[in-house]
Amino acid sequence: MQAEIITIGDEILIGQVVDTNSAWMAKELNKIGIDVSRINSISDQKNDIINSIEESFKRVSLVLMTGGLGPTNDDITKKTLSDYFGMKLVQDDKLYLKIQERLSRYGIPMNHFNVEQALVPDQARIIDNNFGSAPCMWFERDGKVVISMPGVPFEMKGIMENGVLNALRTCYSTPAIVHRTIMTQGIGESLLAEMLEDWEGNLPKGMKLAYLPSPGQVRLRLSVTGENKEDLELAINKQVELLEKIIPENIFGFDDTPMEESVAKLLKEKGLTMGTAESCTGGYIAHLITSHSGSSEYFKGSIVSYCNEIKEKVLGVNVEDLNNFGAVSQQVVEQMAIGARKALNVDYALATSGIAGPDGGTEEKPVGTVWIALASKSKVISQKLSLYKVRERNIRVAALKVLNLLLIELKE
Repeated sequence: MQAEIITIGDEILIGQVVDTNSAWMAKELNKIGIDVSRINSISDQKNDIINSIEESFKRVSLVLMTGGLGPTNDDITKKTLSDYFGMKLVQDDKLYLKIQERLSRYGIPMNHFNVEQALVPDQARIIDNNFGSAPCMWFERDGKVVISMPGVPFEMKGIMENGVLNALRTCYSTPAIVHRTIMTQGIGESLLAEMLEDWEGNLPKGMKLAYLPSPGQVRLRLSVTGENKEDLELAINKQVELLEKIIPENIFGFDDTPMEESVAKLLKEKGLTMGTAESCTGGYIAHLITSHSGSSEYFKGSIVSYCNEIKEKVLGVNVEDLNNFGAVSQQVVEQMAIGARKALNVDYALATSGIAGPDGGTEEKPVGTVWIALASKSKVISQKLSLYKVRERNIRVAALKVLNLLLIELKE
């Protein structure tokens, strides 16, 4: 079963608003066996809406639309779809009262725009929107379906989760589909593909592997469809077990679990704590860790030692080593980690020092040169990274690399 998604709004086309709806919808549709074959963004123009629907109907029988259902003159989706499907707009008394009650709570009188929000196509199936006033409308003709939803993300998600997805399950018979995402770090996409060539070549018939690279990591997504979901899950789990034997140290999680969550899980299980001393990453590692609820259980703090004075006076880095080797060096980053562990009184401390760019590089230490370190009670581990010319990418990759040092240590 295939579907297409159409997003409506000039704000998307000019880059003022990022279309996050389509990605979320495609993911949820895939879970129930509906593949999205195309995503199209169009303007708030009647002809564009109609032409897009007709083009989609040449390829698929199911179209999901978001946007253009607001109370202002530039929102024309409802009227356009009603005309296209030969329906009349009539007042929905239940929706009218709902809008009236909502406005009255804020002391706002209804105007003609609000009244028009309560108009719905007389032959369309209306799915309740419990998160806003714009209705969700299900149009159907000759076996072709258009589902129109508001573009506000939390409204669209609420409608999908509380009505549309169940209606689609009832309406369409779809196969079972199972995905498993394996999170890897420390190997580039091409080298990873070479290492997995034999394993990939022996995957069961119908099972697909996709490489999804991003800065500092590569996600491997296994997918398979069939009749029995339990059998599919067993088949995928068997392949994951084989994969774990090939690249055991490079797998840090599954199903889009971020690196910091994998680290957090092990720290909590073992009752251990951590902290950071960050120079080139500027607190980004601390941000990753503390972006998850409950991080105070294992994360004590961070020292952002962006200048040498802080490295020396707060972290205890030897001034002679700073002068002789420079801040971006193995000697300094190891002392930063040791100093942070003592200052923060933690079991593990991570440290970074490097040239994130785009300026500041030299012939000896070009942009992208980064040292990372881990200090524990028994040892210090350090590693030199030769990264990129892009600042944001260097910060992200350095953070993931040093977190992976800790992850490997915690697994031992």
